[in-house]
Amino acid sequence: LGGGAASSMASGESSADLDFASVQRENPEIERRAQEVIDRCWALGEKNPIRFIHDVGAGGLSNALPELVKDGNRGGLFDLRAVPNAEPGMSPLEIWCNEAQERYVLAVAPEDLDTFDALCKRERCPYAVVGEAQAEHHLEVRDGHFETKPVDLPMSVLFGKPPKMTRSFERQTPELSGVMLDNLDLREAMDRVLRLPTVASKSFLITIGDRSITGQVARDQMVGPWQVPVADVAVTTASFDTHAGEAMAMGERPPVALINPAASARLAVAEAITNLAAAPIAKLSDIKLSANWMSAADHPGENQALYDAVHAVGMELCPALGIAVPVGKDSMSMRTAWQEGDDAEEKSITSPLSLVVTGFAPVTDALATLTPQINLEQDESDLILIDLGNGQNRLGGSALAQVYGQVGDECPDVDDPEDLKAFFEVIQGLNRDGKLLAYHDRSDGGLLVTLLEMAFAAHAGLEIKLDWLIDEPVEAFNALFSEELGAVIQVSREHTEEVLTQFAMAGIETCGVIARPRYDDQVRVTLFEEPLLETTRQLTQRTWSETSYRMQALRDNPECAKNEFDNLLDVRDPGLSAAPTFDINDDISAPFINTTKPAVAVLREQGVNGQVEMAWAFHKAGFDAVDVHMSDILEGRVSLDEFKGLVACGGFSYGDVLGAGGGWAKSVLFNERAREQFEAFFNRDDSFSLGVC
Repeated sequence: LGGGAASSMASGESSADLDFASVQRENPEIERRAQEVIDRCWALGEKNPIRFIHDVGAGGLSNALPELVKDGNRGGLFDLRAVPNAEPGMSPLEIWCNEAQERYVLAVAPEDLDTFDALCKRERCPYAVVGEAQAEHHLEVRDGHFETKPVDLPMSVLFGKPPKMTRSFERQTPELSGVMLDNLDLREAMDRVLRLPTVASKSFLITIGDRSITGQVARDQMVGPWQVPVADVAVTTASFDTHAGEAMAMGERPPVALINPAASARLAVAEAITNLAAAPIAKLSDIKLSANWMSAADHPGENQALYDAVHAVGMELCPALGIAVPVGKDSMSMRTAWQEGDDAEEKSITSPLSLVVTGFAPVTDALATLTPQINLEQDESDLILIDLGNGQNRLGGSALAQVYGQVGDECPDVDDPEDLKAFFEVIQGLNRDGKLLAYHDRSDGGLLVTLLEMAFAAHAGLEIKLDWLIDEPVEAFNALFSEELGAVIQVSREHTEEVLTQFAMAGIETCGVIARPRYDDQVRVTLFEEPLLETTRQLTQRTWSETSYRMQALRDNPECAKNEFDNLLDVRDPGLSAAPTFDINDDISAPFINTTKPAVAVLREQGVNGQVEMAWAFHKAGFDAVDVHMSDILEGRVSLDEFKGLVACGGFSYGDVLGAGGGWAKSVLFNERAREQFEAFFNRDDSFSLGVC
């Protein structure tokens, strides 16, 4: 019962009972079955039995069921004891309000219930009819056990105009000091920034997951032959036979909120946009945002920070950009308190305001997505900096400030939304015209990290010239480490002037050639031909990768982690590449098929998730792929006599627990009908079988 209530209280301030009641255990096995039912329903098109659907979250059924009928402009009558419940001792309050996970509430028309029932039984997904929508706008919940009506009220009472929550604050102006750069060494500063977790490689996180599930991932985190995690945007295709799809990217700048919460929120939105700009998106207004707000509400200064940030994004920036924020969530308890020692000394930690923005947009051609990998096949090219900070190079809230234990008093900001709009439009136009070879937005770590990450992905060197950015060597720290908005693009040298002209015509004049790729491993930073920094790509990439290696060595086999880390020393490593010895567009099945495609049973069990891409692979190879659930065979709905082939799909059958495969096998061996069918199929002369883990 405590989830929604406890999440709005600072940790340590609620009662022990409420804290314990907040513990929720996930059930991904049931969630998978529910998802399969939903997928089967929407695949029916106009015959989809689901009229409305609502997930069960905060407030449990007490929120989900009333909202479900309200969305249909109806009231509702519900039977509390019809709710599936493995704990009969629960009170009516606990049944109605608990927040158990992996549940949906659905509206299904009576005439479609048999169809829905059959789909649920096929997927072994439990469900229950718990009530009905009624024309009268009244909510009634009956409890047959106690013969009472725990809830009996007009819908207008529940969904009327409740009193608005009010939070008040007195404006405060924090006392801040500027970032002190006295006696800093450029190489040491670079090494510190490259090791900061927010800047450093995230390989240890990325490689624990499968990045190919669904077969529709067009752009994941890893870039280039050496699989360097520097991608700006994730892109998936809409189906197996199209290059259209969807892009997703994120933006967040929590450290900046310590200086200017409104600027932090604006930068989060802008960073999501500059990340998404790497994907081919028709227009800026196609982007939709999800906003995740986190705040220590009512803590001194935090209500002010939250108000300023929400107002800046919701009332100013997003309307100016023409972008909607249709969804979001919040956590208003980003503070924990406890007592320590014999004298019960009060301790607390408060997290600053954070806004994490996730942006989504339809993509016209996933293959045209840009990456940070420098193109070394282009003989002469330039790396151009587009500086939306207009040369201000503010260091407040930067990684450089953090690694020296500072915050700063002047931070980057979205000074003019029109510049951001113009930037996005020019980048999209240049990409459509084929003028861009590589793209990387400037973010955590600043310009130097942006350039180095582009070099890491290509195993290239860099010749970085700061001549047009600064006048004095001491200004190099601001130029190289400020995290102003912007991006670095690679263009062929013959197109450089044309590209710079396009940005100037769009009103973005603070841009110019900042570097050129080198074909050796050297990285040089100069100002008017005087060297400020000389190092190698290999050395800086090792520094950037070390934090990830250290974490991986603690979690995984340390010897394996060390081998992977040391592989960065191998300058002869060619990376990954594909060199097919055949034309991948050839229809290899054509000579073998007359009029009838051989049928193959794409067999799955509960938890399996690889059946769709498996079916597509067989379809492309000339087969007629048929979705077959084990329940179809066990209950006699499908016979293996109908198929020439049988493929057992990969994924996580039976939740991937120990012995899951044995359990699947025993469901065949210990069922007479299934055993006879499989035995007959395997003994045929014209059948084949395939198993994929």
